Parts: sequence; C-alpha cells; structure tokens
Amino acid sequence: MRRVAVVTTGRADYGMYRPVLKLLQERPDVELRIVAGGMHVSEAHGLTVRDLERDGFTIAERVDFLEPLDTPEAVAVSAGRAHIGFARAYARQRPDLLLTLGDRFEMHAAVAAAVPFCIPVAHIAGGDVTEGAMDDALRNAISKLAHVHFPLTEAAAERLRAMDEEAWRITVSGAPSLDEAVRFTPIERHALLASWGLDPSVRFVLVTYHPVTLEYTSTDAQVGELLAALEPLDCALVFTAPNADTSRDTIAREIGALAARRRGVHVSPALGQNHYFSALAHADAMIGNSSSGLIEAATFQLPVVNIGDRQRGRLRPDNVIDVPCARAAIAEGVARARSASFRRGLDGLANPYGSGDGARRIVDVLTTVELSPRLLRKRAHAVVAPRITPAHMA
Repeated sequence: MRRVAVVTTGRADYGMYRPVLKLLQERPDVELRIVAGGMHVSEAHGLTVRDLERDGFTIAERVDFLEPLDTPEAVAVSAGRAHIGFARAYARQRPDLLLTLGDRFEMHAAVAAAVPFCIPVAHIAGGDVTEGAMDDALRNAISKLAHVHFPLTEAAAERLRAMDEEAWRITVSGAPSLDEAVRFTPIERHALLASWGLDPSVRFVLVTYHPVTLEYTSTDAQVGELLAALEPLDCALVFTAPNADTSRDTIAREIGALAARRRGVHVSPALGQNHYFSALAHADAMIGNSSSGLIEAATFQLPVVNIGDRQRGRLRPDNVIDVPCARAAIAEGVARARSASFRRGLDGLANPYGSGDGARRIVDVLTTVELSPRLLRKRAHAVVAPRITPAHMA
C-alpha cells in the first residue's frame, strides 16, 4: 500500500485539493495521511480544519506554526516554525509520497522539510505566474524541489519545461477544484443571504482582497482605495478575510471598520466550499485580487474585477476586468462588471483552467508513478561548455 501524505494549510488550497482527497480516500491501495497546519488550525482564521473533518477526512497531523503578528519578521519566523513542525510530522508519518499545492510560504517550508527525508514531492499548480507577490519566487523554488508536477495549463507546463523540468515528470491536470464546480448545485439565493444575516432580497458582490506582498508597505493606501470604491455601492458586500500574509491585519481592520459603519456588510474568516461556490453562483461580481477570480469564477460565468498587480502574469479568462488599485478605476470596473451587456457576453464561456477531470489525472499519476531513485534524482539539461582559449583569458 502506498502512503501518500497531503499538506494543506488553509481554505484556498483545501478547495483545490478536496476532489483529489476524496479519490485518494476511496483507493484501497492508498493510505492517505493529511497534514493540516497554519490557517487551518488558527482560531483567527476560522479553524477550518473542522471543514475537513466535516467532509469525512481524518487528520494525521496538526502543525501549529503561525505567529500572531503580520510583520515581515513574524512571517519569516512562521516559515521557520513550519519547517520544524512539518519535519517532525514526516518523521512520525514516513510517507512514500508527499502531495503539495501552490505557492505560499507555508507550502515552501513543507516541501523544504521533506528534502532530508528523500520523500518524493508532487506539486500542483507549478509554472503559474503572480508577479506582484513573493509567492511567485516561492512557487518556482517549490517546482525545483518537486519531482512530479501537475500544472493547471499547458502554458504553465511550458514554463516548467523551460526551468529544466523533465517532460516525463509533468502532467497537465487542470484545476481539480473545477471537478466540483462544474457539478455544483448552489444553495438557494435567499437562504444563502439569510445565513449571512443579510436582506434576502438584496443583490451583492463578493470581495476577496489579499496583501500584495511585494508592496506590503502600501497595503493601508491600497485597501483605502478599494473600500472607498465599494462603500457607495447600491448592494450588499460579502467579504472573505485575507490570508496570513504580511500586513493582512491592516486589511482585516479596515474591513471591520467598514462593516461597523455601513449596512449590508458580511465578513467571514472562511465561507466554506458550499457557501463560497454558492456566492460565485449568485453574486453580481467578484472584486479583489484572489487567484480564485481567475481560476474558479469563469466556471460560474461570474464577472471579476481584478485589482492591481498581485495576479499579474496569470492566465486570464474573458470574465476578468483588470484595473489599477485606484478608487475611480475600481468603481468603473465594478460598474462594467455589473452591467447586463458584460454579463451577456459571458454566455458559453469556457474555463481555460479545466473542465472537471483534474483530480482523476492527478490520482492516476500519484498511484502509478514509480517510486525509484530515478524519481528522486533530477537531471539538468546538458550544456556544452565553451572551449577556453588564451584569447578568452586576455
């Protein structure tokens, strides 16, 4: 039996993982070990490990490493604590294969901790681009540490090949979160709004805004521009809380202040998959800088206003409207997104991130890839060194 450990650290990666975990759990030849940490085991972030347990998954290890502050020092210390915590978890669990996802500092720590154990690492969503976040560098580092790759698109696969990753290691999977999205039946709209304490008759927009980590010193000004554009809107505002990144508390504080002074605001540390997908199905638009706006929203033909540089470089479906982080531009983008003409233009939109069979592709590889020295020993592209002559040394 093959022991597969899966590292999950928050609501975003769990939404992508969930169809994969379900298939792995059903396999008689797989022993699934879930290692949950970070935001999952934090009260401040909604203690979302309970979502995994409600879905029927057993947690093999809980790794608590987040510092209470959101400074660069605290993030770096959290990463160090994560490295230690994951190392101790692997020493106890001894997996044959480690499945990881994405580009956050926690996931980088989880992958780096696996190296001394010689655990083969499989990685979902390598080869993407997010030029405005430190996640971009971390994702590429994870790719070089990983041994099996599941990029979401062919463009991402091509970037991995350009990074010298051998073709046999790469399987374009598409986004496994879309496996559930394409088959999802949303909660009835009135019931959804009532569950948030909002007037069931109102329209609403979904807002998910995270720190732009390469510009973290500008977070206060950026969230100020966003909220100045949103406050006058003639609809309810449903916020999901920012991730555990540098300056996330600035965003959370300002959203909380808006909720205290404006009617029709709901703020949730974590909506959960059913409520989140239902929000994508019923909202007028999604506003912010989340990868979900580029990956999942197109399946629901939902207009998205993508703000600033956090997702710069990532493949964009036609439902995405890019705007700078300036209140007038954001307001203009929201007005366009909520217009009937823009929404009509999304009829029949195909999602470039997949059509609903990503989990099967991933599990097929995880259960059949040969766990051998060949998998662990990555080969570099052969380079013919130039001949050195006296003229070169002159």
